[in-house]
Amino acid sequence: MWWKIFSLILLALAPARNLLAERENEMERTLIIFKPDAVGQGRVGTILARFEGAQLRIAGAKVLRLEEEILREHYKHLTAEPFFGDIVAYMNSTPVLLVVLEGENAVERVRKMVGPTDSALAPKGTIRGDFGESKSRNMVHASEDRAAAEEEIGRFFSPAELF
Repeated sequence: MWWKIFSLILLALAPARNLLAERENEMERTLIIFKPDAVGQGRVGTILARFEGAQLRIAGAKVLRLEEEILREHYKHLTAEPFFGDIVAYMNSTPVLLVVLEGENAVERVRKMVGPTDSALAPKGTIRGDFGESKSRNMVHASEDRAAAEEEIGRFFSPAELF
């Protein structure tokens, strides 16, 4: 008799297991900033085509010249570093393209496509490995995890700017 009860419980839990599996693959959004080197070298279209080719959808985009205040907020985790001023000056040197990408497991997939921060360590086939020049001139910023993606998207985009 106990096995019948156990079987009924397993059947009852099946939809919950399916729901959990679906949540693991749910659509995510992540932020990409095409840095001054990507814009200046005309690499934006090539890089964006890679993301679109990986079935990531553009959910928002805009061109901005990032002001020092927002850069200080965005890179606050680096304020104590000796190169912090250089990052702010570099990222403020030209307009950049900000893009919100959406897709299944977008954050992790984009991070793999982009490669390590230091272009010298990034394997060929990754964006930084193919186009980057250094640790800071590495073509794009990509959100590091889901929490960072949500925070960064909220920093640069209003809900009305996303679709």
